[in-house]
Amino acid sequence: MFESKGVLPATLWMVALGLLLGWLPFIGPAIAGFAGGVQAGGLTNAMIASLIPALLVAGIVWMISLLLDLAFVGVFLGIGAFMVLVIGSLPLMVGAWAGGVVSERRVR
Repeated sequence: MFESKGVLPATLWMVALGLLLGWLPFIGPAIAGFAGGVQAGGLTNAMIASLIPALLVAGIVWMISLLLDLAFVGVFLGIGAFMVLVIGSLPLMVGAWAGGVVSERRVR
């Protein structure tokens, strides 16, 4: 189970550890990103996996606003949520970058 590499296992690790360590302001998401980056197996997969949670939350906000019949407002809410999440997930991306680099060096 721990040997599986790829974007999906890395994303799951990042989401789970991000929820568990979310009470630590910068260190928690960085640790989650590092663990997910190592799990991703490479730098590219790690960076993709670090952006997926932000895309999912922005999509969920957009879908909720569509269901509430606020499609025009939903577009702007989705874009705004995505931007807030990308800026807020910078520690996650930094940790994923470091974990991806470590994972690539481990393979070599």
